[in-house]
Amino acid sequence: MTRLRAADGCPWDREQTRRSLQPYLIEEAYEALEAIDGGQRDAMLEELGDLLFQVVFHAQIARELGEFTMTDLLERLVAKMVRRHPHVFGEGKLATPAEALAQWERIKGEEASSGGKQRSALDGVPRSLPGLLRAQRIQEKAARTGFDWKTAAEAWAKVGEEAQEVEEALGRGDEGKIREELGDLLFATVNVARLLGVDAEGCLQQAVEKFRRRFAFIEADFAARDKRLPDSSLEEIDRSWEKSKDHERDSAGRETGSA
Repeated sequence: MTRLRAADGCPWDREQTRRSLQPYLIEEAYEALEAIDGGQRDAMLEELGDLLFQVVFHAQIARELGEFTMTDLLERLVAKMVRRHPHVFGEGKLATPAEALAQWERIKGEEASSGGKQRSALDGVPRSLPGLLRAQRIQEKAARTGFDWKTAAEAWAKVGEEAQEVEEALGRGDEGKIREELGDLLFATVNVARLLGVDAEGCLQQAVEKFRRRFAFIEADFAARDKRLPDSSLEEIDRSWEKSKDHERDSAGRETGSA
């Protein structure tokens, strides 16, 4: 990285700043997640390396500005991990993941207090996270304080209430209220996913991918019949949509049979 940023290095790398690199940090994180989901060794090896390279890039910029080095970064990380794991590096012992998590949050709170900060139980969830993921993390933190639904069934009843409020807002035509109630509906739905132990962001991504796959089938179906979607009726498009679902079921059946 030092060589790339040198005067005789790469012109593109030399001109990068912290702000210009922000989109790449996010992009590489998501590419790493996609590789992990795919479970392919080579893809994970490459994408995790690309993500690490972004950390190295930022550390090099900090070094050039005289702020800190990669060594400083790693030393602080190691010190924090040791400090927040006294049950591993000290004398204390913990039996469950829940106990370890509670201790982690307690130590974080003590660190903030020693620095003169008033720490909220909901701190530490960045606003830049995708909406569903941020909602789930906020809910998880609130739940650790005891502020939570007892069951997923109770949370699901709340979804019904919020859906009714969306319907009422639509009837009034109040755009601001519609946005507010739709947000409440999404937040309530995330609560159900969380209480069921399901990743809400992953659920939505799966649904988006399913829609994309089925829409691609519709496009291919219409192209095979030399027809255009914009010139077709909704009824005809819907019939093709149902064909896409049948095609997926047939494909899944063949895969199961071959297995």
